[in-house]
Amino acid sequence: MVLNPVGSASKQGLQKDLLKYKQLAIELGATDAKVIRADTVVVDERVLAKCAYPRCSDYGTNANCPPYAMSTEQLRKVVKNFRYGVFIKLEVPSQDVAGAEAIEKNLIAPYRQKATEIVAKIEAQAFYDGYYLALGFGSGSCKSIFCQDTDCQALVPGQSCPHHLKARASMEAVGIDCFSMATRVGWDIYPIGYETTPEEVPYGLRLGLVLIT
Repeated sequence: MVLNPVGSASKQGLQKDLLKYKQLAIELGATDAKVIRADTVVVDERVLAKCAYPRCSDYGTNANCPPYAMSTEQLRKVVKNFRYGVFIKLEVPSQDVAGAEAIEKNLIAPYRQKATEIVAKIEAQAFYDGYYLALGFGSGSCKSIFCQDTDCQALVPGQSCPHHLKARASMEAVGIDCFSMATRVGWDIYPIGYETTPEEVPYGLRLGLVLIT
């Protein structure tokens, strides 16, 4: 691998790289990906409220979920310093995201992991291309993906996350309204809940975002 010097990308080079990351997402297994402007990222405190009311089982259990994840106030400041992002979607078969069996067997877990790992790999590629401040947000609680049966080591003083190259805060955990963003880029997204059956929806979605520069 030949690394690019930091700050060496031209405007044309940046656009080429953004398209490269979009294509990389597809090659890694994403159903689709879009290059978006960072000022179209929707941050809303109500998203965090949904983490707490009713309280998610992963709330407060890991470093990448509320109340430990970045606040919406912090995130808004961060997003203002970026210009572009790569927004990814991964379609999930309806039988793996809706219905009692899907919930009981946690069939969504592999799709959460895949979406989060796609985000981490794009972030890493951008870093090595000279966009050293690239920042990724995955899909779902990292604890439910990587550390289901253990306590979060990142919350233990003197310890660090054993999955730091893969684990990322989800878009929802930092207050990003990914539902709204999905509709804005033309993706259909369905409000799937505990009572939704597989017959009621064509598919589910897992979403991720990498802010590039």
